[in-house]
Amino acid sequence: MATQKTPRIDPLTLEVVELIGTVVARYHEEYEDAAAEHALTGAQARLLSLLSLEPLPMRRLAQKLKCEPSNVTGIVDRLETRGLVERRPDPTDRRVKLAAATTEGRQVARSLRDSLRFAREPLAGLSDEERLSLRDLLRRMLGTDGYED
Repeated sequence: MATQKTPRIDPLTLEVVELIGTVVARYHEEYEDAAAEHALTGAQARLLSLLSLEPLPMRRLAQKLKCEPSNVTGIVDRLETRGLVERRPDPTDRRVKLAAATTEGRQVARSLRDSLRFAREPLAGLSDEERLSLRDLLRRMLGTDGYED
């Protein structure tokens, strides 16, 4: 039986991976803090942020959040009770219900976005060229030329 050796990762790659992990952890921590300021869980805040862009069917929300549709139903229920989200029929298929942010929900989502300074402030210290380069490198790492969910 042949055994495959795992190639050693060079120190630079390890450092980059650690830095990416630190950035992600700090972003999530700040996002959770921002959500808590609005008495929301992180999942509720993420769902509300998605719905502030456009109404979406529950199944699509579950795909974007990478969770079960039943979990999305519960999150939407709680946000609907608070008046931040509403359900409405899909104009193209009346059998489908869309979840949509209410006016108040869009205001809360905007406030959440505005309070996320961790990524925005350091990025503002980079030149346009540096931000474009960073964006392009991240897209390349993700294997996409544009935004994909």
